[in-house]
Amino acid sequence: MTPDHDRRPAQEDWLRDAFARSRDAYPSSQAPVERILATARARRKRHRAAAAVGAVTGAACVLAAALAVSLQGPHPSAGPAQHSSPAASPTATATPGPLTVSVGGGTTGGAPWSVALEFHRTLPEGYELPTAPNGTTASGTALLCQRMYIDGVRIDHQGGPWSDCQPVTGTHDPAGSGGMGLWGFHGKGTSGSRLMVSNPEAAIAYGIVDLTDGTHLKATTVTVPGTDYRAWAVAIPDGKTISAVDQYDKRHHRLTHETQWR
Repeated sequence: MTPDHDRRPAQEDWLRDAFARSRDAYPSSQAPVERILATARARRKRHRAAAAVGAVTGAACVLAAALAVSLQGPHPSAGPAQHSSPAASPTATATPGPLTVSVGGGTTGGAPWSVALEFHRTLPEGYELPTAPNGTTASGTALLCQRMYIDGVRIDHQGGPWSDCQPVTGTHDPAGSGGMGLWGFHGKGTSGSRLMVSNPEAAIAYGIVDLTDGTHLKATTVTVPGTDYRAWAVAIPDGKTISAVDQYDKRHHRLTHETQWR
């Protein structure tokens, strides 16, 4: 028998021969060095492009966030916004202006005309209560004015800013009702274009002025809101004469009839 140490070299030689035959039968391909390097370079380019896009996107996000913060105001961490305190209310209260309502208007003889009631809740600055010939001063806490215009000129304007005004007490003074007048610029309303103005009682809804030529002039009563002060008005053309003045309630019942305005 052959000793083991004699068989071992023979086995090693056989293994080397077998390995050589297998290698020669299936030659190995050359390593794709260039393709590996190209792939690596492409990957590096993609990584760099992605990093650049990420940087731009991040900068845009930061810019958008900064813009949003600037538009929304201070960040909550900056503490509450400072607001100026409202100015203290003045101790004196301004007096409200007068209540003014249009009573009527139109044209007469080609000229515009208008009548309005003007109610001052308190006696206006510069107004002085009138004094009677016996030295008695009129009483009143408010002022009711009747403003009448023909062709842009106020009737009785020569008497100053408070002509055709009367003092009254509060908003329900009976002294402010019950009067009627014919107003104009000539001969105390006896010629030229004139205005017929009535300050009727509460029951009067409208008035009708009959002229001698058969003309009927109708006007509706207008009231200053929140008061008992009211009026209606019509314009009497130049050369026309009044035959009668009648006043009616809302049910068309005649309550007054006057003929002294001829």
